[in-house]
Amino acid sequence: MNHLKNKIKQLEKTALKLEPGQEARQAYNEEVLNYGEDFLRRLGTDLSYDDADNSLILEDIKIGDKGKPLAELIDIFTKAVEKPGINTASEGHLGYIPGGGLYPSALADYLAALTNKYAGIYFGSPGAARMEKVMVDWLKEILGFPEEASGNLSSGGSIATLTAVAAARDAHEIHGAAVEKAVIYSTTQTHHCLHKAIRIAGLGTAIHREIPTDQHHKMPLQLLEEKIHQDRSNGLHPFLIVSSAGTTDTGVVDPLDGIAELAQKYHLWHHVDAAYGGFFILVDSLKPIFKGIEKADSITIDPHKGLFLPYGTGAVLIRDIRPVLKSHYYLANYMRDAYSGEEVLSPADLSPELTKHFRGLRMWLPLHLFGLNPFRAALEEKHLLAVYFEEKIKEMGFETGGKPELSVVTYRYKQGLSEEEANRFNQQLIKAIHQDGRIFLSSTTIGGRTWLRCAVLSFRSHLSTIDKTLEMIGEIMNNENM
Repeated sequence: MNHLKNKIKQLEKTALKLEPGQEARQAYNEEVLNYGEDFLRRLGTDLSYDDADNSLILEDIKIGDKGKPLAELIDIFTKAVEKPGINTASEGHLGYIPGGGLYPSALADYLAALTNKYAGIYFGSPGAARMEKVMVDWLKEILGFPEEASGNLSSGGSIATLTAVAAARDAHEIHGAAVEKAVIYSTTQTHHCLHKAIRIAGLGTAIHREIPTDQHHKMPLQLLEEKIHQDRSNGLHPFLIVSSAGTTDTGVVDPLDGIAELAQKYHLWHHVDAAYGGFFILVDSLKPIFKGIEKADSITIDPHKGLFLPYGTGAVLIRDIRPVLKSHYYLANYMRDAYSGEEVLSPADLSPELTKHFRGLRMWLPLHLFGLNPFRAALEEKHLLAVYFEEKIKEMGFETGGKPELSVVTYRYKQGLSEEEANRFNQQLIKAIHQDGRIFLSSTTIGGRTWLRCAVLSFRSHLSTIDKTLEMIGEIMNNENM
C-alpha cells in the first residue's frame, strides 16, 4: 500500500503542473492580454486578407514531453493562425457574411471556460441551462414566436438547420419508404447547409425541388404553389418549404407571409433561414420586410452574424416542441438522476449535442452590458452603408443587382464588354482585390454571370471603411494591368 501511495504522490507532483499557481496565472494573463491589445491596435493597419500561408509551420512543431514558454506559443499562433487568410475581426472584412467578434464575448468565453459549466443538462448547471433558455426566449420575443415554442443555441446555422429539418421530418413522419415520396422546396439561392442537413437527416433520397427565383432573386409564390399542387396530384408528399430571410448571395428576403399562407394551406412545415438577416428585424424601418416570419414552424438565426458575436453562436427556434423532442430526447440509464424534477428542459433534449460549449454567456453578457440601442444603431448603420456603397459603385460605372434590402450589394463591371469578357474581367478584378489585401471582398455566380459582393455586417465597418473600399477599387481599376 505504501508503494502505491508513493507512486500516486510522485505522479501528483508532475500532474500539478496542469494547475498553475497565482503568480504563474498572472504572468499568463499578462502575456495573453498584451497580445490581445496589440492585435486590436493593429486591426486598423493590418491587411484584411493575407494570401501568404504560414500555417505549415504548425506541422513541424511537435508535442513533446516537456512544455514550451507561452510567449513562444503566442508567437507561433500569430504567424501561423492570426496572419494567414481573412482577418475576420477587421473592419475591412466585407466578404461572405462578416460579424466581427465583440470583445465582451471574449471575456465571457474566458469565464465560461474557466468555470467549465456544463450547459447541456439542467441538472449539471441550472444557471447555464437557464441562461441559454433566457436567450432563446428573447429570440422568440423579437421574432414573434409564441411563449410555448422551444429552441436552443447551436454552433451555427448548419446544426440549427439540421435540428429544424429533423423536426420537420418527424412531425410529418417521413421514414422508411415514405422518404422517396417526400418533397422539399427551396430556391437556387438557399444556403448550401440545407443540402447537408437533408443528407444527414436521412432524407437524401427525398425529392428536393429548387424553385427558380424571380428577377429579384426571391421565391415566386405562384410557381411554388403550382409545384406543390402538381406534386400532390402525382401522389407525392410535399412536407417542407425552406425560405430565406436574407440570402447569402444577394441578401434578399423571400415573401415570408405568402409562403407561410401556402404552408398552412397545404399543411407543410415552413422553415425560415434567417441566419444572416434575422436580426435586422430590430431596425424599425426594416421590420416590415420580415412580415410572416412569426408564422414559421422553425427559424435559424445566427448571433455570430447579426449580433456580431464570435463564431460558434447560432440558434434555432421551433414552434411545436413535440417533434424536436421526438428527434432528440433520450434518457440514458446513467443520466436518470439528472432528470428528476427538472424545471427547465435541457438543451441536450432539443439538439444533437449532449456536451456543448456554454454559449449563452457570450450572448447574454454583451446584450446586458451595452443594452439593445447600440445593436440597433449598428444594424441600421450597416444597411445604410450598403445603400451608400451601391450608389457610389454605380457612379464608378458598375452595374449593380439593385438597392440592397439588408446589407449585401452585388455589382459587376460590364461597360463595353460581352458576357464572357465581363465574367473574365470581374474574376480578374476580385483576384486583384485579394492580392491587394487592404479590404476583403468576395464574388459569386448568379445565372452564369460573375458578380462581386460587398457584405457589410462587421460592427467595426463604418463610413470610412466603405470610402477606403471604393478608393481601392478605383485604384485597381485604373491600373494598366487590369
